[in-house]
Amino acid sequence: MTAAVAYAAAPAAAVPCPETPRASTGARPRTGGGLRVRVPLRLVVGAQYRDAALSVYIKIAALAMRPEGCTAKVSVLAEYLGLSKSVVERGLKDLSHPDEVDGLVEVVTTRRTLRGGRGQSAHRVVRKATEAEHFVWVPVRAADALSPRLLRLYALIAYAEARNVPLAVGDLGGMLYHHTGTKAGQHLGDRQAARLIEELGSTGWITVHARQGLQGRHAYETHRHPIHPAAQAPAAAPVIHDGSGAVSAGGSLASREDQRTDRPVKRAGVGGSIRRRRDAGSSARGHSEKRSNSSGGSGGTYRGPGLQLSPRVWQVLEPVRPELPSISPYVLRRIGQEIGRQLSAGVGMERLTARLTARWASTEAPRRGDVGRWLLGAGLVRRGCRLDSCESGTTWSTGERCHLCANIAAEEARAQQPAAAAPPPEPPAPSRPPTTWLPWPPPPPDPGPQLPGADEREQLRAAATPEAVRQALAEHGAPTAIRLYGRALVLPHLTKHHDEGTTAS
Repeated sequence: MTAAVAYAAAPAAAVPCPETPRASTGARPRTGGGLRVRVPLRLVVGAQYRDAALSVYIKIAALAMRPEGCTAKVSVLAEYLGLSKSVVERGLKDLSHPDEVDGLVEVVTTRRTLRGGRGQSAHRVVRKATEAEHFVWVPVRAADALSPRLLRLYALIAYAEARNVPLAVGDLGGMLYHHTGTKAGQHLGDRQAARLIEELGSTGWITVHARQGLQGRHAYETHRHPIHPAAQAPAAAPVIHDGSGAVSAGGSLASREDQRTDRPVKRAGVGGSIRRRRDAGSSARGHSEKRSNSSGGSGGTYRGPGLQLSPRVWQVLEPVRPELPSISPYVLRRIGQEIGRQLSAGVGMERLTARLTARWASTEAPRRGDVGRWLLGAGLVRRGCRLDSCESGTTWSTGERCHLCANIAAEEARAQQPAAAAPPPEPPAPSRPPTTWLPWPPPPPDPGPQLPGADEREQLRAAATPEAVRQALAEHGAPTAIRLYGRALVLPHLTKHHDEGTTAS
Protein backbone atom coordinates (compact mmCIF):
# COMPACT_ATOMS: atom_id res chain seq x y z
CA MET A 1 0.00 0.00 0.00
CA THR A 2 1.45 3.34 -1.06
CA ALA A 3 1.76 6.41 1.12
CA ALA A 4 -1.14 8.15 -0.67
CA VAL A 5 -3.47 5.16 -0.12
CA ALA A 6 -2.43 4.92 3.53
CA TYR A 7 -3.13 8.63 4.03
CA ALA A 8 -6.58 8.24 2.43
CA ALA A 9 -7.41 5.26 4.62
CA ALA A 10 -6.41 7.02 7.85
CA PRO A 11 -9.27 8.67 9.84
CA ALA A 12 -9.69 12.41 9.30
CA ALA A 13 -8.30 14.45 12.20
CA ALA A 14 -9.26 18.00 13.07
CA VAL A 15 -6.24 20.20 12.32
CA PRO A 16 -6.41 23.52 14.19
CA CYS A 17 -5.93 26.61 12.08
CA PRO A 18 -2.93 28.54 13.45
CA GLU A 19 -3.23 32.27 13.98
CA THR A 20 -1.62 34.44 11.31
CA PRO A 21 1.73 35.62 12.74
CA ARG A 22 2.34 39.35 12.97
CA ALA A 23 5.31 41.21 11.62
CA SER A 24 7.09 41.14 14.99
CA THR A 25 6.79 37.39 15.53
CA GLY A 26 10.25 36.17 16.48
CA ALA A 27 11.73 39.64 15.97
CA ARG A 28 15.17 40.29 17.36
CA PRO A 29 15.94 43.45 19.34
CA ARG A 30 17.76 46.21 17.49
CA THR A 31 19.95 48.86 19.04
CA GLY A 32 18.44 51.88 17.29
CA GLY A 33 14.82 50.80 17.59
CA GLY A 34 13.88 51.71 14.00
CA LEU A 35 11.88 54.62 12.64
CA ARG A 36 9.61 56.64 14.93
CA VAL A 37 6.58 58.79 14.05
CA ARG A 38 5.41 61.93 15.81
CA VAL A 39 1.72 61.30 16.60
CA PRO A 40 -0.61 64.10 17.78
CA LEU A 41 -1.90 63.38 21.27
CA ARG A 42 -5.48 64.07 20.17
CA LEU A 43 -5.36 60.83 18.13
CA VAL A 44 -4.35 58.86 21.22
CA VAL A 45 -6.80 60.25 23.79
CA GLY A 46 -9.70 61.30 21.53
CA ALA A 47 -12.77 59.11 21.95
CA GLN A 48 -13.97 60.10 18.47
CA TYR A 49 -11.19 58.03 16.86
CA ARG A 50 -11.26 54.24 16.67
CA ASP A 51 -8.30 52.22 17.88
CA ALA A 52 -7.47 51.24 14.29
CA ALA A 53 -7.16 54.91 13.30
CA LEU A 54 -3.93 55.21 15.31
CA SER A 55 -2.35 52.20 13.55
CA VAL A 56 -3.36 53.49 10.11
CA TYR A 57 -2.04 56.98 10.90
CA ILE A 58 1.40 55.69 11.96
CA LYS A 59 1.76 53.55 8.84
CA ILE A 60 0.65 56.35 6.48
CA ALA A 61 2.93 58.87 8.22
CA ALA A 62 5.90 56.50 7.86
CA LEU A 63 5.22 55.86 4.17
CA ALA A 64 4.63 59.59 3.52
CA MET A 65 8.26 60.29 4.47
CA ARG A 66 9.35 58.90 1.11
CA PRO A 67 9.89 61.37 -1.77
CA GLU A 68 6.84 60.08 -3.62
CA GLY A 69 4.69 60.06 -0.47
CA CYS A 70 2.28 57.31 0.60
CA THR A 71 0.78 55.64 -2.46
CA ALA A 72 -0.08 52.27 -0.89
CA LYS A 73 -3.54 50.83 -1.46
CA VAL A 74 -5.86 50.02 1.40
CA SER A 75 -5.23 46.31 0.89
CA VAL A 76 -1.47 46.89 1.14
CA LEU A 77 -1.89 48.91 4.35
CA ALA A 78 -4.03 46.12 5.79
CA GLU A 79 -1.33 43.58 4.90
CA TYR A 80 1.37 45.68 6.57
CA LEU A 81 -0.65 46.11 9.77
CA GLY A 82 -2.02 42.56 9.95
CA LEU A 83 -5.62 43.83 9.91
CA SER A 84 -8.60 43.26 7.69
CA LYS A 85 -9.36 45.63 4.84
CA SER A 86 -12.66 46.75 6.39
CA VAL A 87 -10.97 47.68 9.70
CA VAL A 88 -8.37 49.78 7.85
CA GLU A 89 -11.10 51.49 5.82
CA ARG A 90 -13.01 52.45 8.99
CA GLY A 91 -9.86 53.82 10.60
CA LEU A 92 -9.01 55.74 7.41
CA LYS A 93 -12.52 57.18 7.37
CA ASP A 94 -12.01 58.72 10.82
CA LEU A 95 -8.73 60.28 9.67
CA SER A 96 -9.93 61.57 6.27
CA HIS A 97 -13.14 63.27 7.46
CA PRO A 98 -13.33 66.46 9.59
CA ASP A 99 -13.22 65.75 13.30
CA GLU A 100 -16.54 66.28 15.08
CA VAL A 101 -14.80 68.07 17.97
CA ASP A 102 -12.17 70.30 16.32
CA GLY A 103 -13.01 69.92 12.62
CA LEU A 104 -9.45 68.81 11.73
CA VAL A 105 -8.52 66.35 8.96
CA GLU A 106 -5.50 64.25 9.93
CA VAL A 107 -4.93 62.51 6.56
CA VAL A 108 -5.35 64.37 3.25
CA THR A 109 -6.23 62.00 0.40
CA THR A 110 -5.79 62.91 -3.28
CA ARG A 111 -7.44 60.66 -5.87
CA ARG A 112 -5.42 59.92 -9.04
CA THR A 113 -6.46 58.65 -12.45
CA LEU A 114 -4.34 57.72 -15.45
CA ARG A 115 -4.86 59.29 -18.88
CA GLY A 116 -6.71 56.28 -20.16
CA GLY A 117 -9.28 56.56 -17.37
CA ARG A 118 -7.94 53.64 -15.39
CA GLY A 119 -7.83 54.24 -11.62
CA GLN A 120 -4.63 54.50 -9.63
CA SER A 121 -3.90 54.25 -5.93
CA ALA A 122 -4.55 57.44 -3.96
CA HIS A 123 -1.83 59.74 -2.68
CA ARG A 124 -2.00 60.42 1.09
CA VAL A 125 -0.15 62.80 3.40
CA VAL A 126 -0.67 63.63 7.08
CA ARG A 127 -1.55 67.00 8.54
CA LYS A 128 1.36 69.18 9.63
CA ALA A 129 1.08 69.63 13.39
CA THR A 130 1.66 72.96 15.10
CA GLU A 131 4.57 73.61 17.44
CA ALA A 132 2.34 74.09 20.50
CA GLU A 133 0.45 70.82 19.93
CA HIS A 134 1.08 67.92 22.29
CA PHE A 135 2.49 64.78 20.69
CA VAL A 136 4.05 61.41 21.45
CA TRP A 137 6.77 59.45 19.61
CA VAL A 138 5.67 55.94 18.61
CA PRO A 139 7.87 53.38 16.78
CA VAL A 140 6.56 52.23 13.42
CA ARG A 141 7.40 48.65 14.36
CA ALA A 142 4.90 48.88 17.21
CA ALA A 143 2.06 49.54 14.74
CA ASP A 144 3.06 46.41 12.81
CA ALA A 145 3.48 44.27 15.91
CA LEU A 146 0.67 45.27 18.26
CA SER A 147 -3.09 45.17 17.91
CA PRO A 148 -4.78 48.59 17.64
CA ARG A 149 -5.95 48.58 21.26
CA LEU A 150 -2.56 47.53 22.62
CA LEU A 151 -0.90 50.17 20.41
CA ARG A 152 -3.13 52.86 21.91
CA LEU A 153 -2.26 51.67 25.41
CA TYR A 154 1.45 51.74 24.49
CA ALA A 155 1.13 55.34 23.23
CA LEU A 156 -0.62 56.44 26.44
CA ILE A 157 2.12 54.91 28.60
CA ALA A 158 4.85 56.42 26.38
CA TYR A 159 3.38 59.92 26.72
CA ALA A 160 3.03 59.59 30.51
CA GLU A 161 6.62 58.34 30.73
CA ALA A 162 7.91 61.28 28.66
CA ARG A 163 6.03 63.79 30.84
CA ASN A 164 6.93 61.97 34.09
CA VAL A 165 3.26 61.54 35.04
CA PRO A 166 2.43 58.71 37.50
CA LEU A 167 -0.16 56.29 36.17
CA ALA A 168 -2.72 54.02 37.82
CA VAL A 169 -4.71 51.22 36.24
CA GLY A 170 -7.87 53.30 36.65
CA ASP A 171 -6.30 56.19 34.73
CA LEU A 172 -5.51 53.95 31.76
CA GLY A 173 -8.96 52.35 31.87
CA GLY A 174 -10.55 55.81 31.81
CA MET A 175 -8.71 56.74 28.59
CA LEU A 176 -9.67 53.61 26.61
CA TYR A 177 -13.17 53.27 25.19
CA HIS A 178 -15.60 50.76 23.72
CA HIS A 179 -16.26 51.61 20.07
CA THR A 180 -18.88 48.97 19.18
CA GLY A 181 -21.81 47.22 20.81
CA THR A 182 -24.15 48.43 23.51
CA LYS A 183 -21.28 49.96 25.52
CA ALA A 184 -19.98 52.16 22.70
CA GLY A 185 -18.52 55.37 24.08
CA GLN A 186 -18.04 54.02 27.62
CA HIS A 187 -14.70 53.52 29.36
CA LEU A 188 -13.16 50.05 29.54
CA GLY A 189 -12.64 50.15 33.29
CA ASP A 190 -9.97 48.91 35.68
CA ARG A 191 -10.43 45.19 35.13
CA GLN A 192 -10.02 45.21 31.36
CA ALA A 193 -7.19 47.75 31.58
CA ALA A 194 -5.28 45.44 33.93
CA ARG A 195 -5.72 42.56 31.47
CA LEU A 196 -4.47 44.70 28.56
CA ILE A 197 -1.43 45.84 30.56
CA GLU A 198 -0.55 42.23 31.32
CA GLU A 199 -0.97 41.30 27.65
CA LEU A 200 1.17 44.25 26.52
CA GLY A 201 3.87 43.36 29.02
CA SER A 202 4.03 39.80 27.68
CA THR A 203 4.88 41.14 24.20
CA GLY A 204 8.06 42.80 25.49
CA TRP A 205 7.19 46.35 24.42
CA ILE A 206 6.83 47.57 28.02
CA THR A 207 8.20 46.55 31.41
CA VAL A 208 5.94 46.77 34.46
CA HIS A 209 7.76 47.49 37.72
CA ALA A 210 5.24 46.38 40.30
CA ARG A 211 4.66 48.81 43.20
CA GLN A 212 7.77 50.86 42.41
CA GLY A 213 6.03 54.09 41.39
CA LEU A 214 4.60 57.02 43.30
CA GLN A 215 2.46 56.05 46.33
CA GLY A 216 2.65 52.34 45.58
CA ARG A 217 1.61 52.59 41.94
CA HIS A 218 3.13 50.46 39.20
CA ALA A 219 5.97 52.06 37.24
CA TYR A 220 5.91 51.51 33.46
CA GLU A 221 8.88 51.56 31.10
CA THR A 222 8.37 51.59 27.32
CA HIS A 223 10.86 50.21 24.78
CA ARG A 224 11.50 51.15 21.16
CA HIS A 225 11.68 47.46 20.33
CA PRO A 226 10.53 44.27 22.10
CA ILE A 227 13.09 43.24 24.70
CA HIS A 228 12.39 39.56 24.02
CA PRO A 229 10.95 37.70 21.00
CA ALA A 230 7.20 37.30 20.92
CA ALA A 231 6.19 33.80 22.01
CA GLN A 232 4.40 31.66 19.45
CA ALA A 233 0.88 30.84 20.66
CA PRO A 234 0.15 27.08 20.68
CA ALA A 235 -2.48 25.79 18.27
CA ALA A 236 -5.25 25.38 20.81
CA ALA A 237 -8.53 26.92 21.82
CA PRO A 238 -8.32 30.71 22.24
CA VAL A 239 -8.36 32.24 25.70
CA ILE A 240 -11.65 34.04 26.25
CA HIS A 241 -11.70 36.73 28.97
CA ASP A 242 -15.46 37.09 29.12
CA GLY A 243 -16.10 34.45 31.78
CA SER A 244 -16.54 34.89 35.51
CA GLY A 245 -12.77 35.17 36.09
CA ALA A 246 -10.62 37.65 34.17
CA VAL A 247 -7.47 35.50 34.40
CA SER A 248 -6.99 31.74 34.27
CA ALA A 249 -5.66 31.61 37.85
CA GLY A 250 -8.33 33.89 39.28
CA GLY A 251 -11.04 31.28 39.68
CA SER A 252 -14.71 32.07 40.03
CA LEU A 253 -15.87 35.38 41.45
CA ALA A 254 -18.48 33.73 43.69
CA SER A 255 -18.11 34.51 47.37
CA ARG A 256 -19.99 31.51 48.76
CA GLU A 257 -19.86 27.98 47.35
CA ASP A 258 -21.25 24.62 48.45
CA GLN A 259 -18.28 22.47 49.46
CA ARG A 260 -20.28 19.21 49.55
CA THR A 261 -20.59 18.74 45.81
CA ASP A 262 -19.75 15.04 45.88
CA ARG A 263 -22.67 13.88 48.06
CA PRO A 264 -24.85 11.12 46.55
CA VAL A 265 -28.18 12.22 45.12
CA LYS A 266 -31.18 9.97 45.75
CA ARG A 267 -34.10 10.41 43.41
CA ALA A 268 -37.38 8.95 44.64
CA GLY A 269 -39.56 10.02 41.71
CA VAL A 270 -41.36 13.20 40.85
CA GLY A 271 -43.44 13.35 44.04
CA GLY A 272 -40.46 12.96 46.32
CA SER A 273 -38.53 15.68 44.48
CA ILE A 274 -41.38 18.17 44.89
CA ARG A 275 -41.74 17.27 48.57
CA ARG A 276 -38.05 17.85 49.23
CA ARG A 277 -38.20 21.16 47.39
CA ARG A 278 -41.11 22.28 49.55
CA ASP A 279 -39.35 21.15 52.70
CA ALA A 280 -36.24 23.08 51.68
CA GLY A 281 -38.31 26.21 51.01
CA SER A 282 -40.08 25.98 54.36
CA SER A 283 -36.78 25.45 56.19
CA ALA A 284 -35.24 28.45 54.40
CA ARG A 285 -38.23 30.61 55.35
CA GLY A 286 -38.01 29.45 58.93
CA HIS A 287 -34.28 30.25 59.03
CA SER A 288 -34.84 33.76 57.64
CA GLU A 289 -37.71 34.41 60.06
CA LYS A 290 -35.59 33.21 62.95
CA ARG A 291 -32.75 35.50 61.90
CA SER A 292 -35.04 38.52 61.51
CA ASN A 293 -36.73 37.89 64.86
CA SER A 294 -33.42 37.53 66.62
CA SER A 295 -32.24 40.88 65.21
CA GLY A 296 -35.45 42.61 66.26
CA GLY A 297 -36.56 43.57 62.71
CA SER A 298 -39.62 42.68 60.65
CA GLY A 299 -39.83 40.28 57.74
CA GLY A 300 -39.44 43.06 55.13
CA THR A 301 -36.20 44.54 56.44
CA TYR A 302 -32.92 44.47 54.52
CA ARG A 303 -30.89 41.29 55.18
CA GLY A 304 -27.90 41.90 52.92
CA PRO A 305 -24.29 42.44 53.95
CA GLY A 306 -23.38 45.40 56.09
CA LEU A 307 -22.90 48.79 54.44
CA GLN A 308 -19.27 49.78 53.89
CA LEU A 309 -18.44 53.04 52.10
CA SER A 310 -15.01 54.57 51.58
CA PRO A 311 -14.02 57.89 53.20
CA ARG A 312 -14.06 59.56 49.79
CA VAL A 313 -17.72 58.63 49.30
CA TRP A 314 -18.64 60.01 52.73
CA GLN A 315 -16.82 63.25 51.92
CA VAL A 316 -18.76 63.64 48.65
CA LEU A 317 -22.05 63.03 50.50
CA GLU A 318 -21.24 65.67 53.13
CA PRO A 319 -23.83 68.22 51.75
CA VAL A 320 -26.67 65.69 52.28
CA ARG A 321 -25.35 63.92 55.37
CA PRO A 322 -28.42 64.82 57.55
CA GLU A 323 -30.65 63.04 55.00
CA LEU A 324 -28.64 59.81 54.76
CA PRO A 325 -30.41 57.97 57.65
CA SER A 326 -33.65 58.06 55.65
CA ILE A 327 -32.07 56.19 52.70
CA SER A 328 -32.20 52.39 52.64
CA PRO A 329 -28.87 50.48 52.71
CA TYR A 330 -29.49 49.07 49.22
CA VAL A 331 -30.01 52.51 47.63
CA LEU A 332 -27.10 53.96 49.63
CA ARG A 333 -24.86 51.18 48.33
CA ARG A 334 -25.89 52.01 44.76
CA ILE A 335 -25.10 55.67 45.43
CA GLY A 336 -21.65 54.69 46.71
CA GLN A 337 -21.04 52.59 43.59
CA GLU A 338 -22.00 55.50 41.33
CA ILE A 339 -19.68 57.89 43.21
CA GLY A 340 -16.85 55.36 43.03
CA ARG A 341 -17.38 54.91 39.29
CA GLN A 342 -17.16 58.65 38.64
CA LEU A 343 -14.09 59.03 40.86
CA SER A 344 -12.37 56.17 39.02
CA ALA A 345 -13.21 57.83 35.69
CA GLY A 346 -11.28 60.97 36.68
CA VAL A 347 -13.93 63.24 38.22
CA GLY A 348 -12.36 64.84 41.28
CA MET A 349 -13.92 64.85 44.75
CA GLU A 350 -14.02 68.65 44.81
CA ARG A 351 -15.97 68.81 41.56
CA LEU A 352 -18.42 66.09 42.60
CA THR A 353 -18.99 67.71 46.00
CA ALA A 354 -19.52 71.13 44.44
CA ARG A 355 -22.02 69.65 41.95
CA LEU A 356 -24.02 68.03 44.73
CA THR A 357 -23.87 71.17 46.92
CA ALA A 358 -25.13 73.46 44.16
CA ARG A 359 -27.99 71.19 43.12
CA TRP A 360 -29.05 70.48 46.70
CA ALA A 361 -29.13 74.20 47.48
CA SER A 362 -31.17 75.05 44.36
CA THR A 363 -33.99 72.51 44.67
CA GLU A 364 -36.73 71.77 47.18
CA ALA A 365 -38.29 68.65 45.61
CA PRO A 366 -36.15 65.89 47.23
CA ARG A 367 -36.81 67.20 50.74
CA ARG A 368 -40.46 66.22 50.40
CA GLY A 369 -39.74 63.02 48.49
CA ASP A 370 -37.17 60.24 48.08
CA VAL A 371 -33.66 61.68 48.58
CA GLY A 372 -31.90 58.50 47.45
CA ARG A 373 -33.79 58.42 44.17
CA TRP A 374 -32.99 62.11 43.63
CA LEU A 375 -29.27 61.50 44.21
CA LEU A 376 -29.13 58.71 41.63
CA GLY A 377 -31.33 60.41 39.05
CA ALA A 378 -30.40 64.09 39.35
CA GLY A 379 -27.93 65.00 42.09
CA LEU A 380 -24.90 62.99 40.86
CA VAL A 381 -25.60 62.92 37.12
CA ARG A 382 -23.17 65.02 35.04
CA ARG A 383 -24.87 67.51 32.75
CA GLY A 384 -23.21 69.11 29.77
CA CYS A 385 -21.71 68.29 26.38
CA ARG A 386 -19.33 65.49 25.47
CA LEU A 387 -16.27 67.33 26.80
CA ASP A 388 -15.08 66.01 30.16
CA SER A 389 -14.29 69.56 31.34
CA CYS A 390 -17.91 70.70 30.80
CA GLU A 391 -19.99 70.99 33.96
CA SER A 392 -23.61 72.01 33.30
CA GLY A 393 -22.65 74.24 30.37
CA THR A 394 -19.57 75.84 31.96
CA THR A 395 -15.89 74.91 32.04
CA TRP A 396 -15.12 73.56 35.51
CA SER A 397 -11.57 74.89 35.81
CA THR A 398 -12.42 78.51 34.85
CA GLY A 399 -16.16 78.92 35.39
CA GLU A 400 -16.55 80.35 31.87
CA ARG A 401 -19.17 79.28 29.36
CA CYS A 402 -18.26 76.03 27.59
CA HIS A 403 -17.29 76.84 23.98
CA LEU A 404 -18.83 73.63 22.62
CA CYS A 405 -22.15 74.26 24.39
CA ALA A 406 -22.06 77.84 23.06
CA ASN A 407 -21.50 76.55 19.52
CA ILE A 408 -24.36 74.06 19.85
CA ALA A 409 -26.69 76.80 21.12
CA ALA A 410 -25.63 79.09 18.26
CA GLU A 411 -26.30 76.34 15.69
CA GLU A 412 -29.74 75.68 17.14
CA ALA A 413 -30.54 79.39 17.09
CA ARG A 414 -29.31 79.63 13.49
CA ALA A 415 -31.47 76.64 12.51
CA GLN A 416 -34.55 78.28 14.03
CA GLN A 417 -33.81 81.70 12.54
CA PRO A 418 -35.70 81.20 9.19
CA ALA A 419 -38.81 80.10 11.04
CA ALA A 420 -38.56 83.04 13.43
CA ALA A 421 -37.96 85.52 10.55
CA ALA A 422 -41.40 84.83 9.06
CA PRO A 423 -43.85 87.51 10.27
CA PRO A 424 -46.57 86.15 12.55
CA PRO A 425 -50.15 86.39 11.29
CA GLU A 426 -51.91 89.57 12.32
CA PRO A 427 -54.68 89.05 14.88
CA PRO A 428 -58.17 90.05 13.77
CA ALA A 429 -59.23 93.55 14.71
CA PRO A 430 -61.37 93.53 17.86
CA SER A 431 -64.95 94.65 17.44
CA ARG A 432 -64.66 96.80 20.54
CA PRO A 433 -61.76 98.21 22.53
CA PRO A 434 -60.44 95.97 25.33
CA THR A 435 -61.76 96.70 28.76
CA THR A 436 -58.64 95.58 30.63
CA TRP A 437 -56.50 98.15 32.40
CA LEU A 438 -53.17 96.52 31.36
CA PRO A 439 -51.01 98.48 28.85
CA TRP A 440 -51.31 97.47 25.23
CA PRO A 441 -49.10 96.19 23.74
CA PRO A 442 -47.47 94.59 26.82
CA PRO A 443 -43.95 95.82 27.72
CA PRO A 444 -40.97 93.68 26.60
CA PRO A 445 -39.55 91.22 29.16
CA ASP A 446 -36.69 92.28 31.38
CA PRO A 447 -33.40 91.08 29.78
CA GLY A 448 -31.78 90.76 33.21
CA PRO A 449 -28.50 92.22 34.48
CA GLN A 450 -25.75 92.93 31.96
CA LEU A 451 -22.64 90.90 32.83
CA PRO A 452 -19.19 92.53 32.43
CA GLY A 453 -16.54 91.20 30.10
CA ALA A 454 -13.96 88.50 30.89
CA ASP A 455 -11.23 90.98 31.93
CA GLU A 456 -13.58 92.92 34.19
CA ARG A 457 -14.79 89.69 35.78
CA GLU A 458 -11.20 88.68 36.57
CA GLN A 459 -10.64 92.04 38.31
CA LEU A 460 -13.97 91.69 40.11
CA ARG A 461 -13.04 88.23 41.42
CA ALA A 462 -9.61 89.42 42.56
CA ALA A 463 -11.16 92.21 44.64
CA ALA A 464 -14.21 90.22 45.81
CA THR A 465 -15.26 90.31 49.45
CA PRO A 466 -17.73 88.07 51.29
CA GLU A 467 -20.18 90.99 51.59
CA ALA A 468 -20.08 91.60 47.83
CA VAL A 469 -20.69 87.92 47.08
CA ARG A 470 -23.65 87.74 49.47
CA GLN A 471 -25.07 90.95 48.00
CA ALA A 472 -24.83 89.48 44.48
CA LEU A 473 -26.58 86.32 45.71
CA ALA A 474 -29.41 88.36 47.24
CA GLU A 475 -29.86 90.66 44.24
CA HIS A 476 -29.26 88.41 41.21
CA GLY A 477 -29.48 84.81 42.46
CA ALA A 478 -27.02 81.90 42.45
CA PRO A 479 -26.55 81.40 38.63
CA THR A 480 -25.64 85.06 37.98
CA ALA A 481 -23.43 85.25 41.09
CA ILE A 482 -21.51 82.16 39.95
CA ARG A 483 -20.91 83.73 36.52
CA LEU A 484 -19.63 86.91 38.17
CA TYR A 485 -17.43 85.51 40.96
CA GLY A 486 -16.93 81.82 40.05
CA ARG A 487 -17.90 78.62 41.87
CA ALA A 488 -15.06 78.69 44.39
CA LEU A 489 -16.24 82.01 45.90
CA VAL A 490 -20.01 81.49 45.70
CA LEU A 491 -20.50 77.87 46.81
CA PRO A 492 -19.36 78.40 50.47
CA HIS A 493 -21.96 81.16 50.84
CA LEU A 494 -24.61 78.90 49.31
CA THR A 495 -23.81 76.22 51.91
CA LYS A 496 -23.88 78.77 54.78
CA HIS A 497 -27.15 80.16 53.53
CA HIS A 498 -28.62 76.64 53.46
CA ASP A 499 -27.39 75.87 57.00
CA GLU A 500 -28.81 79.15 58.41
CA GLY A 501 -32.16 78.50 56.76
CA THR A 502 -32.27 74.97 58.19
CA THR A 503 -31.40 76.21 61.70
CA ALA A 504 -34.01 78.97 61.56
CA SER A 505 -36.71 76.56 60.39
